[in-house]
Amino acid sequence: MIAQYTFEPDYAVPPGETLKELLESKGVSQAELAVRAGLTEKTISLIINGSAPISYDTAEKLELSLGVPARFWNTREAHYREALLKMGERERLEKELEWLKGIPVEALVGRRFITATAHKGELVREVLKFFKVSSIEAWNEVYIEPAVQFRGGKAHASKPGHVAAWMRMGEIAAERIQCRPYDEPKLREALKEIRQSMTQPASVWQKKMIELCAAAGVAVVFVKEIAGASVSGVTKWISKDKAMVAISLKYKRDDQFWFTFFHEVCHVLKHNKKTVFYEFGDQKENPQEQEADRFARDILIPPQSASTLPKLKSKANIQQFALEIGVPPGIVVGRLQHDGLCPMTYFHGLKKTYEWSKDE
Repeated sequence: MIAQYTFEPDYAVPPGETLKELLESKGVSQAELAVRAGLTEKTISLIINGSAPISYDTAEKLELSLGVPARFWNTREAHYREALLKMGERERLEKELEWLKGIPVEALVGRRFITATAHKGELVREVLKFFKVSSIEAWNEVYIEPAVQFRGGKAHASKPGHVAAWMRMGEIAAERIQCRPYDEPKLREALKEIRQSMTQPASVWQKKMIELCAAAGVAVVFVKEIAGASVSGVTKWISKDKAMVAISLKYKRDDQFWFTFFHEVCHVLKHNKKTVFYEFGDQKENPQEQEADRFARDILIPPQSASTLPKLKSKANIQQFALEIGVPPGIVVGRLQHDGLCPMTYFHGLKKTYEWSKDE
């Protein structure tokens, strides 16, 4: 049995091409046809160039003036429009599938943000729904094109879909946190209490951090890392009275975690509400990022105490100094290493490691 194949060309020939060939074969000019058919020369020209369709009325006039049945022109026009639609659908699908390759679909399915499906069209729809956008164009406008400040941006440049997905997870978590309207003085007071709780168990300071910040208009959320995103923190205003600070455990160590937290809160306190601030870990030469770094540095170890740092030469010295200023020893070690006051491998055991619980 011979297999039957349907030929579907990836191009569309406008009926105007057929009209042009017919006029040439009959030796009829466009001007003459316009007179005979009662149409303008411009209309004939637009039809031949494919810029204007052949309407039912025009098809009747062409039948009377050229002797070619109106149904022929109507059929050619219908086939042409159908071919254009198929080409557009094919191009759209190819574009969507290519876009989908840059989205961490497996992570979204694994964390139950979207439903697994083998149908690519449905999968695209699920992902768009997750991002709360109606098209890829809208996704680009919401998550890629806005002015974004980076503290290191290589990860975003290479895998923007992964970074956007991680931030969207943060937005969803932040939407669930009820916050009071933003209150800057209250947030500054909250930071003092949060700093005082740093030496307590994580279960204590985490609860206090979320509650105190929510009372000041900031939703603090913890979002597990996505492979390829490489984000440690992000700050974004999700409404005029509510900011989001999302934090991962990318670095796992307490010194880097706390530095990231205070760094991101500085963006809330001091910088443009329309800007989204991501932190990837590499220092970027940007005044706002540098200011946020100084803010975090000085909260963790006040300037008046920093002069003691060069004198800390032993584990016991570090622990005593940390106790005096009320921070975990790992904070002091991180500062010593960053400032080049000790090798990066020294006193590493004083840093705490933060891990996700099994149900997260």
